[in-house]
Amino acid sequence: MKRIIYTLIGLTAVFGASTVFAGDVEAGKAKAAICASCHGANGIATMPSYPNLAGQNEAYLVSSLKAYRDKHRNGGMAAIMQMQATSLSDADIDNLAAYFASLK
Repeated sequence: MKRIIYTLIGLTAVFGASTVFAGDVEAGKAKAAICASCHGANGIATMPSYPNLAGQNEAYLVSSLKAYRDKHRNGGMAAIMQMQATSLSDADIDNLAAYFASLK
């Protein structure tokens, strides 16, 4: 029984201690300057019509940015996001997603 408890405590420490991001947070931060005009300098939008990106799920951000870039996501403010995402590589998207997901 003690072995099971120690194993669970160990797994909790390993998986709960830090978050691992697929992208490079620092590279994403450097690329995020253009996002600030709508989504805020720290990923918190100043206008209610724009979503906050700080702390958002990384996989969701990757999926959303790729959908905008590839013009699979339409409606609302999609035209603006499609224009912004057109020049982003997969690595850029991974890095931006890692950066915004790292903000709390």
